[in-house]
Amino acid sequence: MFTAVFKKAGDWWAAYVEEMPGVNTQGATLEEARENLNDALALVIEANRELARREEAADCIREKIPVPG
Repeated sequence: MFTAVFKKAGDWWAAYVEEMPGVNTQGATLEEARENLNDALALVIEANRELARREEAADCIREKIPVPG
C-alpha cells in the first residue's frame, strides 16, 4: 500500500505518492487529483518495469512480492 498526499494549491489540488519519487500530479478537484495520481502511479510502475527488464539477464527469476503495509 502506498500513501497519497494531497495539498490545496490555489485553485488546484497537488498530489504525490510519498514512497515513490516522481509520482506527482495535480487536479482541479480532489477527485480529479486522486484519479490523476492513480494514473501517474501506474505509468511510473510500468515504465520502471520496462526499464528494469531491458537490463536483466536472460536467466533471472521473476516472482510477485507483496508490498508491506
